Amino acid sequence: MTALGQTVTIRCQFCDTWNRVDGARAAQKPKCGTCGKPILLDRPWPLHDDSFSRTISETEIPVLVDFYAEWCGPCKVMAPFVDQLAAKYTGQALVGKLDTDRAQQIAGSFDIRGIPTVVVFLAGQEVARQSGAVPLAALEQLLKKAWAPAD
Repeated sequence: MTALGQTVTIRCQFCDTWNRVDGARAAQKPKCGTCGKPILLDRPWPLHDDSFSRTISETEIPVLVDFYAEWCGPCKVMAPFVDQLAAKYTGQALVGKLDTDRAQQIAGSFDIRGIPTVVVFLAGQEVARQSGAVPLAALEQLLKKAWAPAD
């Protein structure tokens, strides 16, 4: 599903440097170009106010974002499925997590009214959305909407 050259644009968690990672090589555990620390795309990537917009707009593969909160019970129930999705689709999709308590402006700009809410973006545009805790199969179906041909 991922063609060579489709990149993921993310900010290093350690040194805040922006990195572009070839999706086809994401499973090879790339390292930050500045600090050399690992960029582990086989797990959900933390997104913040200062990284969200650039990540979803400049990443060339689908980006599935789990809008959640630490205190949310249904979010905790769904978290293992989000983790599994990130591992299963490493390099084919970027799975991110955005804490709505810490990024209220972004959550508001996407009209997130309940959590967990999962939104799939492609080239910065929303292509699918699901509110409420769902199992892995439902997350996969949501993600696959980004690969479906436009009608």
